Amino acid sequence: MTRTRETSAALDAADPLHALRAEFTLPAGVLYLDGNSLGALPRRTPGHLAKVVEGEWGDGLIRSWNDAGWFHQPGRLGDRIGAHLLGAAPGQVVVCDSTSVNLFKVLGAALRLRPGRTAVLAERRAFPTDLYIADGLTGLHPGTRPVLLDSAADLDAALGPDTAVVLLSHVDYRTGELLDMAETTARVHAAGALVVWDLCHTAGALPIELDAAGVDFAVGCGYKYLNGGPGAPAYLYAAHRHQDAARQPLTGWFGHARQFDFEPGYRPADGITRFLTGSPPILGLAALEAALDVWELADPAAVRAKSLELTDLFLELTADLDVEPVTPREHARRGSQVALRHPDGYRIVQALIARGVIGDFRAPDLMRFGFTPLYLSRTDVHDAVDALREVLATGEWREERFGRRGEVT
Repeated sequence: MTRTRETSAALDAADPLHALRAEFTLPAGVLYLDGNSLGALPRRTPGHLAKVVEGEWGDGLIRSWNDAGWFHQPGRLGDRIGAHLLGAAPGQVVVCDSTSVNLFKVLGAALRLRPGRTAVLAERRAFPTDLYIADGLTGLHPGTRPVLLDSAADLDAALGPDTAVVLLSHVDYRTGELLDMAETTARVHAAGALVVWDLCHTAGALPIELDAAGVDFAVGCGYKYLNGGPGAPAYLYAAHRHQDAARQPLTGWFGHARQFDFEPGYRPADGITRFLTGSPPILGLAALEAALDVWELADPAAVRAKSLELTDLFLELTADLDVEPVTPREHARRGSQVALRHPDGYRIVQALIARGVIGDFRAPDLMRFGFTPLYLSRTDVHDAVDALREVLATGEWREERFGRRGEVT
């Protein structure tokens, strides 16, 4: 039996996460189901940024590298993300650069840790930057090559004595399908290879246990579920056991053992610091820091439970619509998004946005809706589905204006 909006409202009122909704700026008249592309603005971020800009930069000037702790900010924030969201002991996560740059670093380090092996395995349908970086990196290492899997189900058949690294997305960015991290990592290790996990669509959406799963390396972004803002700094994880031997290819001065000795030769710093490259983006780190203050108010297990409830409800309420759900219904195989297939998905999403329901579209035909439990409610799900139902019933998506495509879809 379909749950009523009234029942959902009562559950919202008793929800332990519901109070955190007030921590975010949510425009009136908008239902924001795009948090897996860009998270909403935390209310405390503007004030914290103003403090950093006016006080630490404006008054402190260059002294703030020491006095305000700017120098150690990448590792300090990395430890916070690692402890609360990634299941990583201190000294294994650092916040820096972009996801793409960090992928290049950890893939390069992993290749060097497996000399004589030539294959980098990746999913053909992974987010394109993963494939582009793998292709670019192997192009710089003669004899190495990317091997593309049609799906993660083909992993065992592709693994072999020449496999150096396997690059996998924890959640498929299009369909929302979740892989079993621990079980998959064990299979990769049994073949003597290393694994790199892309966490962009899971960190902040469900509990992750990198240490317990025996993961080698991982990367993720700060601007999606973590709410760090557009273009927020990314992060990378390198397991303690690999750090002494790891040599990442972007050997910039911030990864040097003694940056301010200004030596002409490169000596990698101890530990995770060797994965830094250039000067940290302090304002971007400050915005992410404010978002982490909010995240640390939430129990990741409660976030996961609510995520599954919201996506269950969305799948239930859309079951009678003329759309095809492609997101797995099994909880163990689902992230925090639902993708619906329709041949005119782009137009439908644009019509929804015009109504204030913001999702996104992934070519060729997927309408994608992300569920962020810190600020979305069960009644929001009802209202979003009501809007989708009306858009489909009226056929308003056929209007010419909804066929115009912007640069960003």
